[in-house]
Amino acid sequence: MARARLFASLCGLVFLINIARIVFAPLLDVFIAEFSIGEGTAGLIVTLTWIGSAAPRLPTGWVLTRVPRHRVVVASGTILALASGFTATATGVRHLMVGAFLMGIASGVYFVSANPLLSELFPERVGRIMGIHGAASQVAAVAAAPFVALSLLVDWRLSLWGIAVGAAATTAYAWFVARETEMPTAGRADRDFVGAARSEWRIILTALAIVGVASFVWQGVFNFYDLYMQSKGLSGRAAETMLTVVFAAGVPAFFFGGDLADRLPRVPFLLGIVGAFAASLLALTVVEGWIGLFVLSAILGVVVHSMFPATDTYLLGTLPDSTRGSAYAVFSSSWMLAQALGSSVLGEFLERGYAYDAVFAAAALLLGATVVVIALVDRTGRLPE
Repeated sequence: MARARLFASLCGLVFLINIARIVFAPLLDVFIAEFSIGEGTAGLIVTLTWIGSAAPRLPTGWVLTRVPRHRVVVASGTILALASGFTATATGVRHLMVGAFLMGIASGVYFVSANPLLSELFPERVGRIMGIHGAASQVAAVAAAPFVALSLLVDWRLSLWGIAVGAAATTAYAWFVARETEMPTAGRADRDFVGAARSEWRIILTALAIVGVASFVWQGVFNFYDLYMQSKGLSGRAAETMLTVVFAAGVPAFFFGGDLADRLPRVPFLLGIVGAFAASLLALTVVEGWIGLFVLSAILGVVVHSMFPATDTYLLGTLPDSTRGSAYAVFSSSWMLAQALGSSVLGEFLERGYAYDAVFAAAALLLGATVVVIALVDRTGRLPE
């Protein structure tokens, strides 16, 4: 019962952790207008959030060899509460960038500590637990646009203050529940951070090769999805609806993606997901009209969000107790760095005059080629399962 209550508190905390990363996407047009900046600078604000999410992951992995996982989780919630309040007071672009970076740091610390903790709390149901936890995170992505829209009735800063207050309350509850919960001992042997990374390099590189480029592309796609839909002739409200559809489709995708990852061969499943993402993104560039865009947005959301629980299940379900936390931190930091640049790179292409459809089509073709190459390597039996 205590573990279930702790799991529930972490689902609440991950909701706030993820909305803190997503909240900047629907605010981009506000920032462009209020601070008189271009798409490249606006994309850099989002990129700094994700760089912030990547930056602490390696150091956090080392910390986890010294400090219990649940204490690091509580520390991440504390960072989020303070960083969100700081960002809410921004009066200039530099202040906003620093705040976005700090909010990203909170998420990096959280995921590196919480995901291994959950896999050890429920070792027999790793995929299902990661799927439910991911679904709670994805609900935040669905709520981000309406949440920002409501805050804009007063002031965009209200959205950040709401995150700060919610993080403080949820973190306090998680700390209270954790004190009453018997923690797993599976990770106690994980004390050699560098040694763990060296011994598990094949699994880490395999996962990065499969999902690294896909997550880089997705980072750019979803942060500019609203503006992309407007470039296809949709109104601002209709474009926001499409972004909400993408994220809403991810809620069941997380749950079923994690469940399927427990049942299916993991490398072929991941390759299938990335291939389907490439195909749906390519199709999106040639479709016009509200109905077609709505359907493809839903398909895109289901496919791409299945990638995240499947990836976590592959890593956390395959790595042994003695290396799980450290090796996962190495993978997680590398994965985040791979995707963190997606928004700023896309913004630069747009500022240079390239069309959305041309950039997205090229990215889809690159993804498809990557899947073919890795699938051929997998057929030789060289990739760890």
